[in-house]
Amino acid sequence: MSDEELQELEDLLRIDTLLDGLIPDWGVLTNPNYKFLYDAITNQQYDEYGTLIGGYRGVLLEGSSRSGKTWSGVDIIIFLCLYVEKRCTINIYRETYNEFKTTLYDDFKRRLDDFGLPNPFHNAQEVKSFKIGQNTIFFLGDGKHGGGCDYAFFNEIMHIKKSVFDQVEMRCRKFWWADYNPSFTDHWVFDNVQNRDDIGFLRTTFRQNPHITVQERNKILSSEPWKPGTYKVTIDGDLLYKGKPIDDKNQPPPHLVNVKAGTADEEYWKIYGLGLRGAMKGLIIKHLTWIDKFPDIAHTYANDFGFTTDPNVLVKYAEDEHNIWFEPLSYQPIETDAELASFYESIGVLPDDVIACDSADKYTGENKGTVEMVSGLNDRGFENAYKIKKTNSVMYWLNSMKRKKIHCVKNHLYKHVKKEKENYKIKEINGKPINQPIDKYNHIWDAVRYGHISHNSDQTTVYGTDPSVLKNINF
Repeated sequence: MSDEELQELEDLLRIDTLLDGLIPDWGVLTNPNYKFLYDAITNQQYDEYGTLIGGYRGVLLEGSSRSGKTWSGVDIIIFLCLYVEKRCTINIYRETYNEFKTTLYDDFKRRLDDFGLPNPFHNAQEVKSFKIGQNTIFFLGDGKHGGGCDYAFFNEIMHIKKSVFDQVEMRCRKFWWADYNPSFTDHWVFDNVQNRDDIGFLRTTFRQNPHITVQERNKILSSEPWKPGTYKVTIDGDLLYKGKPIDDKNQPPPHLVNVKAGTADEEYWKIYGLGLRGAMKGLIIKHLTWIDKFPDIAHTYANDFGFTTDPNVLVKYAEDEHNIWFEPLSYQPIETDAELASFYESIGVLPDDVIACDSADKYTGENKGTVEMVSGLNDRGFENAYKIKKTNSVMYWLNSMKRKKIHCVKNHLYKHVKKEKENYKIKEINGKPINQPIDKYNHIWDAVRYGHISHNSDQTTVYGTDPSVLKNINF
């Protein structure tokens, strides 16, 4: 045989091996994510009317970096197109369309070549859809849910809106699946999807991926902050050292090599190494000290208005050269100035207390908004409630806050503060962080920021020429 014929034979044998791998029962080494998807799809049962009566409606694949979640999604699409369907529609979703160009474009380009399938990803700069046989695969982002589909794949669902998911699931005729790194501690997927009886769930790590390269494995392992074998991960995802949860006071011995190299990263390791839910990369408020009660010092108040669905957040606020103290006093929508004034009175806010208020243009209806709220509070006796004058960017004041030690009273609203602390992060575009915060999980931090602005900038022009009303603020 000629060299060309030998190469062709090797390619055919390699493709046959890959095709065998699409059927896990044939004994080829299989990623557990792929096996889980394969079983979920092939075990579905429908009645004569097309109603699902057995198996899963959809599957969530949660796990660390390089655990093979996305790669398994690509392979299951190839399996569906080659072995199951003749003419189906498969929609793939990401937060924005452009993210496909740096992720799934490359995955499909490599995998279609591996299987010897027609490949549109080598020459085209933009692929909105392509075919495998008579089956069509669409890429959808930017909040578009498309029309009906037979199968749907939500790639990195943590960044996809619930409204998009709801629309897609309603229009998905057969099966959907989603993958994600658990870089949030609170998310609609955890609350509204994972606990459903018709949803399958699998958590994996890079250690369970039989196809990970040595370089990829070593990169992830370099972030491990603790000495291997000194701590354990429970089946529920808890990290324990000496039988107790790992925290600031209960720490395993450090991983000396990684610490010395400067690569140890506790939060990165939890999420991308262990596949556990934790504070995400790009977190804005990383350090917060919990205290039992507000110190006995002069204070002001700060209010971020919230109407209908957003919470109205009022905080008690104080600051000195090195510290910020705040106590959350409300976290629920308050529609009118009358309701808000009544709430102030009920918790002991005095008519002459300074209240730095939201100045954003939020409207709940005709003649309702921040201007009307502040004006209404003034008319109802809270004359020192005023719209904050935002003299610099949001990030300017957040960074200014972080130069001090931030203390929060741990009261009945603790869970809301914790949730926002663990999810308020820097915005990313195409996976790259920009110097802006996301417009989510920020209600408490907006209120605290107003208190900080009030303390550190000249707001007297809001009141006129008499600065005496600012008696509690030390400029």
